[in-house]
Amino acid sequence: MRIAIVAPPWLPIPPPAYGGTENLLDALARGLKRAGHEVVLCTTADSTCPVEHRSVFEQHIGVGSGSSVDEIRHILHAYEEIQDCDVVHDHTLVGPLYSAAFPDLPVVTTNHGPFNAELIDLYRVLSDRVPVIAISEHQASTAHGVRIAAVIHHGVNLETFPIGQGGGGYAMFLGRMHPGKAPHVAAELAREAGVALKIAAKMNEPAEHAYFEEMVRPLLGGDIEYLGEVDRPTKLALLAEADCLLNPIAWPEPFGMVMIEALACGTPVITTPFGAAPEIVRDGVVVFVRSDRDGLLEALSRVGEIDRAACRTRVEERFSVERMVADHVDVYEQAVAGILGDPIDMLVDDAA
Repeated sequence: MRIAIVAPPWLPIPPPAYGGTENLLDALARGLKRAGHEVVLCTTADSTCPVEHRSVFEQHIGVGSGSSVDEIRHILHAYEEIQDCDVVHDHTLVGPLYSAAFPDLPVVTTNHGPFNAELIDLYRVLSDRVPVIAISEHQASTAHGVRIAAVIHHGVNLETFPIGQGGGGYAMFLGRMHPGKAPHVAAELAREAGVALKIAAKMNEPAEHAYFEEMVRPLLGGDIEYLGEVDRPTKLALLAEADCLLNPIAWPEPFGMVMIEALACGTPVITTPFGAAPEIVRDGVVVFVRSDRDGLLEALSRVGEIDRAACRTRVEERFSVERMVADHVDVYEQAVAGILGDPIDMLVDDAA
C-alpha cells in the first residue's frame, strides 16, 4: 500500500530528544517501509526519517509554542499532497475532522492521549466515520461511546537499542517535568533508599519550569542529579547502564513508551499500577509494580533479582516494531474496506 502518516508539526520525526509520539511515528514509518509499503510522512522539513516527506514548515514549531492556526495550515497542505495514497494514518486532532472533505480517502487516527473530558466528544464524533486506534486496553476502557477499531501497543526497533549490563550504580528517571510523571517522588524515594538517581527530563514550558523550581530543585544534590533533556544516544547509554528505571507515575498514562525503551536495554522497571503499566510489564519478572511508597522503596532494594535478559525478551515477544506494523496494516486494510469497530460501551458490557 501507499500509506500517508500525518504527524503533528510540533517536533521533527524523529525528535532530537524528548518526544514519545514522534519516536513512535519514526519507528512506524521505518517499519512500514521495511515491510514493503510506500510511506509518505507529512511532517516538518527538518525531519530526518528516511521516507518520502511532505512539509509546509521548514522547522518544527515546538511543543507549546504553536497555535491551532499552525496545525490547520499543516493539515491543509498535507491533505493536498496525499490524495494519491491508499490510506492515511493521521495523528493530529484537526486532520481527521478535515478529512470529511475527502470522503473517498480512507483515514485512520490514533489517540495518543487520554480519552478525557477535553477529547472524548471529538473522538465520539470521529469514530462514526474514522477508525480510532487506542494504544492500550486501559485507555480503550475509558473511551465510552467511541468506536475502537483496534488496541495496538507501541513497538520499538530492537536493533537500535543496546543491551546493557547495568552496574552503573544509579536509578534512572526519564520523562518530563510534570507532577503526573512524578520526578519529585523518584527523587524522594532515591534519597530515602540511599540510591543515586539521574533525572533526564524535558523542561521547556512555563508550567514545567514552575514545577521543577517548587518540587524538584530542592531535592537535588549529592547523588540526586538533573541532567536536563538528553539526546537519543545519551538516553540509550544512560538506560543501558542504569540499575533500574524508576517510573513512579501518578496518573493513568495511556501507554508509557519509556518503560519498553528501558526493557529493550535490559533494564528493570519500578513503576506504579496506573494506566497501561500492568499491560506492559510483568510484576516480579521484568519489573516491580507497587502502589505505595513502602512498596516502591522495597522494590528499589530488590532490582538485582530481575534477570536483565528477561527484560529484553519481554520486548522481543510483545513490543517489536514488526508486530506493531502488522497490527497497523490490519487496521489500514479494514479502513480501505470501510470496516469500523464497535462502541467501547458494548465491548465492556459484553466482557462483563
